[in-house]
Amino acid sequence: MSNIQGIAASSGIAIAKVYPLEAPDLSYNKSKIDNPTDEVTRLHEALDVSKGELEKIKAHTKKTLGDEHAEIFSAHLLVLSDPELIQPIEDKIKSENVNAEAALDETANMFIDMFKNMDNEYMRERAADIQDVTKRVMAHLLGVTFPDPALINEEVVIVADDLTPSDTAQLNKQYVKGFTTDIGGRTSHSAIMARSLEIPAVVGTKEITKTAKKNDMIIVDGIDGDVIINPTEEQIASYKEKMENFEKQKQEWAKLKDEPTKTAEGEHVELVANIGTPDDVEGVLNNGGEGVGLYRTEFLYMGKSQLPTEEEQFEAYKSVLEQMGDKPVVVRTLDIGGDKELDYLDLPHEMNPFLGYRAIRLCLERDDIFRTQLRALLRASVYGNLKIMFPMIATLEEFREAKNMLEEEKVKLAEAGTDVSDEIEVGMMVEIPATAVLARQFAKEVDFFSIGTNDLIQYTMAADRMNERVSYLYQPYNPAILNLINNVIEAAHAEGKWAGMCGEMAGDEIAIPILLGLGLDEFSMSATSILPARTQIKDLSKKELASFKEEILSMGTADEVVAFVKEKTK
Repeated sequence: MSNIQGIAASSGIAIAKVYPLEAPDLSYNKSKIDNPTDEVTRLHEALDVSKGELEKIKAHTKKTLGDEHAEIFSAHLLVLSDPELIQPIEDKIKSENVNAEAALDETANMFIDMFKNMDNEYMRERAADIQDVTKRVMAHLLGVTFPDPALINEEVVIVADDLTPSDTAQLNKQYVKGFTTDIGGRTSHSAIMARSLEIPAVVGTKEITKTAKKNDMIIVDGIDGDVIINPTEEQIASYKEKMENFEKQKQEWAKLKDEPTKTAEGEHVELVANIGTPDDVEGVLNNGGEGVGLYRTEFLYMGKSQLPTEEEQFEAYKSVLEQMGDKPVVVRTLDIGGDKELDYLDLPHEMNPFLGYRAIRLCLERDDIFRTQLRALLRASVYGNLKIMFPMIATLEEFREAKNMLEEEKVKLAEAGTDVSDEIEVGMMVEIPATAVLARQFAKEVDFFSIGTNDLIQYTMAADRMNERVSYLYQPYNPAILNLINNVIEAAHAEGKWAGMCGEMAGDEIAIPILLGLGLDEFSMSATSILPARTQIKDLSKKELASFKEEILSMGTADEVVAFVKEKTK
């Protein structure tokens, strides 16, 4: 029995067998063969097994996440049937008398290098497809298990170094009861998606992949951050009781599902949700969300072999707006870069991608991509209460240029006879310290602010939120952060605008009383955090908390702030 402490990333308890999700060893020895015909047969057997797997994954993805996410697997299936790729592999086996592994690897790498260096964007995109599918075929040639989260058909807990957003998107919560990783924090994308899927998760354990072995029994406590490998019968019984108590607590929270969010004195604040796909809306409504405070549109672009079309995007935005009715939906325009890469865009490698060519910076330069998204949003605007915000804004010039592009596309659509709502609010993310400092100037030109604390904290504290060694510096309650947040809220209110927060801090039980006291108007969080937050807020007096504002802002450390808040909200 081993007990490992990590970071509680998604509430709940999971008890099941370990399923290691790791990249397989695809190393091979190049060898001469005596019977090329047999080797070609081996190749086609591996191709057929791979096709069968991809068909299953495609069907599962379509059923659980929709057509958009399933499209990448259609592209992969086309590659596996392409004679332009398969025939050269067969020819190499026959002409050079080499094993199928060597022929596959050398031929695939030739095509990958060739496509990557082409000017044609479509051909460059095919490089990523070839790379992905040939890894699968190679695994079958080598007799190595190729991990596929979508194909899991028994109750397991996934153990991995980390999970990519596309890995997490494939998880079937019917079978995947939870996951735990070596790296990551509460604000990592795998953690955020786990909360959306309502799957218990513990991240940042540092050593789980070294300690937990396949089929070990494991307990993941997403409430307190504990992971227990091969627990005793007494521990299993104890955690099953804890699981039942958590379910009862959820039932109590559910009683507030259809209630407005009001403080102790009856003042309304807005509790809304962060989502990544149209399928997440069901969770928002089931958890009593009063709107969507952050629609992360980058998931429309991820897990695909090419950029989504305007029509694909329009249908996704329309779906969310229609499902939410007259409730507000704040859509963040494309935020790619940092830890969110798109193979088919072939973005340059950067020493520090979080501070590099990403988000609005990429969109303003690649305005073909940006304008396509803006047109899709504008067309969808008549189906609900749409608000648009731009990410990673550092200067007024960037905001003005983005807004000008939006207005230009609006004019073009009007001229073409396409209806567009006249009531779209246009705002921006505040996630760069320079923007928070200059909030009074920005407030004159925006309709609203949404504070992205995940990045604002790491940029202000100069601490990578994914780096375990400096994780102690990721301090949401640091007075420096709180003063920046206060500056943004005051600037918005001075101009009659509203200020929201869509970082994970918005759903934090220590942060909520502070943010109420600072006057935050809108709290956007994972859907599963809404009802606990509503329960907490109904017992808090905004007026009383506001009276502590200056005292909190003048404190010197995060620990002082936490101790003060706990004392005042006992």
